Formats: sequence, C-alpha cells, structure tokens
Amino acid sequence: MTEVASPHISHPRIMVLGVQPGQPPFRIVEIDGEVVGEARTVTDVLETAAAFGITVHDLDDPDVVRWVGGDKFTWRPR
Repeated sequence: MTEVASPHISHPRIMVLGVQPGQPPFRIVEIDGEVVGEARTVTDVLETAAAFGITVHDLDDPDVVRWVGGDKFTWRPR
C-alpha cells in the first residue's frame, strides 16, 4: 500500500486578516474564529493575543498566527 503524505494545514488560534482602508488603515484580528478587534500595528496583535491569554513567541510561526493578505509587515492597502 502506498501512503500519500498530506500537507500539514495549521489552524492557528490567531488570524490577522487583510488590510482595511481607514485613517489609519487597520487589520481585523480573529481569535478562535471570532472577531475580537482591530490592529494597526504588530504590537496591537500581541496585546490582543495577551488579553485572551495567548503568549506569542514567534509571529512567523504559521501554527500560531495566520497572516491573510500580507505578512506582519503589511499595514497599508496595496
């Protein structure tokens, strides 16, 4: 029997959605599938996570944070 390796798809607790227009632009933050706030900086993401008891050691770990529509450096609309 041949085994097919399936790709690992993580389901992180934190999702940071794409940049929304505004003054200043912002990104919506979801934790455990629920919208919990807006972030205008990486610090906002970390503070929101901490408020929900989540300590983030690595913002680049896809098992911890999923960045949609850009990465941790994307804070302006394209």
